[in-house]
Amino acid sequence: MNGKRIIMNFTVAPSHDDIEAMVDTILDHLPEEISDLVDGISIVIEEFPDESIEQELELEDPFDLLALFRSGREISPGVEKKSANDDDVLILYRRPILDLWCESGDELNLVLRNVIVEELGQNLDFSEDEIEEMSARHFQGML
Repeated sequence: MNGKRIIMNFTVAPSHDDIEAMVDTILDHLPEEISDLVDGISIVIEEFPDESIEQELELEDPFDLLALFRSGREISPGVEKKSANDDDVLILYRRPILDLWCESGDELNLVLRNVIVEELGQNLDFSEDEIEEMSARHFQGML
């Protein structure tokens, strides 16, 4: 293996900074189909969705939302750009992601990558099959 591998062992829940460091690495290794479209995207890490998001998405439980992509793709009503830009934001919700991590037993970086690829893929109009294929391919070369 040519790349550096960082093994994180946590005795307490990973912090905002820990998640941010992992996300930076994940963004550097996104599938090409997605990375070509999200250059310049902003990543925000929050504990939970706020009340306005909960109401807008009609969430019954704030743990139901792992990530939210807010797009600046609409140029005018009904006309969208095909790539992300500086107005686009991917919000990752730390506590729901940590819950999923604990429930799944998977490595945290795998959980984060899956959340990121799925959220971006869905919002960039990739099919479920394409997202599944990108996720599987993405997992293979990262570790």
